[in-house]
Amino acid sequence: MKFSYFLLVNFFSLTFANLDWSQDKYPEKWYNNAHDNLRKILNHKPNKNLAKNTILFLGDGMGITTITAGRILKGQLKGTNGEEEITNMEAMDNVALSKTYGIDSQTTDSAATATAYLTGVKTRVGMIGLSGQAQIRECSPQLENYKVKSILKWAKEAGKSVGVVTTTRITHATPAGTYAHTSYRNFETYDGKIFNLTHQLNGCKDIAAQLIDDNSYIDVIFGGGRRKFLRKEDRDYHELDKTGERIDNRNLINDWHEKMKLMNKTHKFVWNLDDFKNLKPNEYQHVLGILAWDHMKYEVDRVAQENIDEPSIVEMTEKAIELLSTNPNGYFLLVEGGKIDIAHHDSNAKRALEEFVAFDNAIGLASNIVDQEETLMVVTADHSHEFNIGGYSIRGNPILGLVRTVEYGELSSAGYTFTSLSYGNGPGGLKEIRKRNLTETETNNIDYHQESGVFMNYETHGGEDVAIFAKGPMSHLFEGTVEQSFIAHAMAYASCIGPFDRNFYWSCETERGF
Repeated sequence: MKFSYFLLVNFFSLTFANLDWSQDKYPEKWYNNAHDNLRKILNHKPNKNLAKNTILFLGDGMGITTITAGRILKGQLKGTNGEEEITNMEAMDNVALSKTYGIDSQTTDSAATATAYLTGVKTRVGMIGLSGQAQIRECSPQLENYKVKSILKWAKEAGKSVGVVTTTRITHATPAGTYAHTSYRNFETYDGKIFNLTHQLNGCKDIAAQLIDDNSYIDVIFGGGRRKFLRKEDRDYHELDKTGERIDNRNLINDWHEKMKLMNKTHKFVWNLDDFKNLKPNEYQHVLGILAWDHMKYEVDRVAQENIDEPSIVEMTEKAIELLSTNPNGYFLLVEGGKIDIAHHDSNAKRALEEFVAFDNAIGLASNIVDQEETLMVVTADHSHEFNIGGYSIRGNPILGLVRTVEYGELSSAGYTFTSLSYGNGPGGLKEIRKRNLTETETNNIDYHQESGVFMNYETHGGEDVAIFAKGPMSHLFEGTVEQSFIAHAMAYASCIGPFDRNFYWSCETERGF
């Protein structure tokens, strides 16, 4: 009943969002807006403090169009027209643009980009934690020479606590970028198919095994993907009709327990919501939270359940900060809104934008609970998507609805209704001209696929620049248009870690900008 009411309220707010904007007709509105912004900018003083803590928020596939459409949806969910909404990320002090291309690709993927913004080195499509000297799918002893460290490792070497939060599998490209070194992003598990004995004998290790065997120093991990850690004969903890994928006779969750015992570390493996909620600071030195068999649920689907069985990205972010904040040396935390990307690949704008709203709420939560004088917060995307907004819609037009205009036509050249949102390619591609009208009920359906210019089973990434938003210590480093690899170096400089470790790069603490 509660969810039905929620849907009803959202339906009316998204269908009839065209509210009064009569004050916008007068010049005073825009003069006052401009003067307020000028005062804010002129009064802003750069924070040159050493960043004790760093949180990198990564919206996977969160291009500029996603931010714009997500902003409008967030406002319309509050009952406003939406265009005037200011998201938590957009309220940050500094903004820049990131060039996302890989060394071998004009339009790139999440593996190459994760390597760029986490290690400070650009690489080839499909590879993680290796320089471009390596070849895709290469397995050889030579790979050891091509490994590049991530900022998560730099932070740990500086005595900080480190954590990863994601709504995808923890072996997926973005979270894997913090710890793995692999020549192929899909080497997630030893399944005998994508990754097999030949790969292992030639010097490769699957990503899940790398996490357990080589990266036991990570303090907090929250995400999905138990299937990559369990054997084929191991039944899942929660989805009892499902099993693991590994064929190497290794249950990596059991291996993690044994490793923690040998290291004499207090530890907790968490797979359910109750245990997650009961985690307390200083209770365990290491927490491995694999909270779903595969990727975690879309937020809109998660809250629709009668019995919610997974934490939200907001809850995971809050819990991770709570657990990591006990270290007097500070922490580094990656928070990925990973299912923005997955929904876009399905040309499912509603789920993608709902994921954006949840992601932005996590940013707002973090802003409210951290000390902003000592915590650098950076928000960016790895890449964009072929996602578009247009059609000359009127002010307050429901972002997920049909185009309604004042001066221009509301119908296609074939004489039919169409939506504000579309994709350049994807599963919504029209194999022939549509000969019927779309309806608001249809386009607001959670499973609706926006139409595309080119039919493809799987919508592709976009190649344009993406935004970087930042606030906190040294956030003024983010300015202009930069290479995506610059992000890791700027965050490291703000904290004086990694290549700017104050023990070797002594000027880091004194050269803090104007």
